[in-house]
Amino acid sequence: MAAIENTNVIDTMRREALDELIIGQSPTIRQLKQLILKAAASDSAILIEGDSGTGKELVARALHQHSPRSSAPFIVINCANLQEQLLESELFGHRRGAFTGASQNKPGLFEVADGGMLFMDEIGEIPLAQQAKLLRVLETMEFLPVGDTQPVQVDVRIIAAANRSLQESTKEGTFRADLYYRLSVVTLEVPPLRNRCEDIPELVEHFLKNHGLDGKVRLTEDAIAHLIDYHWPGNIRELFNTLERSLIFRSGDELSAESIYIQTRTAVPLTDVTEMPMLDQVIRNHIIRVLTATGNNKTQAARILGVQRRQLYRLLEAHNININTPR
Repeated sequence: MAAIENTNVIDTMRREALDELIIGQSPTIRQLKQLILKAAASDSAILIEGDSGTGKELVARALHQHSPRSSAPFIVINCANLQEQLLESELFGHRRGAFTGASQNKPGLFEVADGGMLFMDEIGEIPLAQQAKLLRVLETMEFLPVGDTQPVQVDVRIIAAANRSLQESTKEGTFRADLYYRLSVVTLEVPPLRNRCEDIPELVEHFLKNHGLDGKVRLTEDAIAHLIDYHWPGNIRELFNTLERSLIFRSGDELSAESIYIQTRTAVPLTDVTEMPMLDQVIRNHIIRVLTATGNNKTQAARILGVQRRQLYRLLEAHNININTPR
């Protein structure tokens, strides 16, 4: 009985720790958390797929924290940021004199992650020529540093991520099918925010807490409804950027729907161009909005607009903006 109770306590602690990392209780997120806990216990390669900004790295960190390798290194590499000619050196390391500029031995990320996990984000961006070498390393966990003749053996668990379907990429010929199958022993899908909008209130609460504003700033019901109604093409990253921008321009301790500054990307059809406002009107409206957001603080408004204070007064006069309180 004591053993059962102890197991229940451990399971509860694991779920609570996961809830702190992966925010939300929508059905899709609850299912994802269950899969994370199951997959973390194994040592198989995992492929995480999902749109940009959905939190794939957080899922990878959750897998690491709940795995037997949690006390070992967790190394992150964004494959899209690696230059093709340096990719092999970054992953597998190099020896002194291997190429111009190699003044000393450098361990690669596989060696640094030995015993732990290597999270390879945007793995679909690795060039085809390098994919074959990566596949061999994943199969043997053995590689040659650049400029060396002695192989290095490591024990690394691979977590890969992509913001587009790698299976589709194999059909297009931009990603090796054998590498895809090696990486996708387990595949986890991270849902876009538009498919889990019921999690937005909890995400907002998490954001405010992380910024030390928990209990100091609140969003009105219409503000939350406004956030839920939006489709969030940039997902959680866009939501958090929107909240941060709105907090910068807030005038009090409450954010209403009118105080939420969402940057829309909707293109205007050509047929509607004639109905768009004149440039002078756009500038005038923007200046008024900035002044309103800053509580008519001319110094702050000028800084936001990127002009000197005296230039701001010229703009007020030129666009017939009559705001008398000098601040």
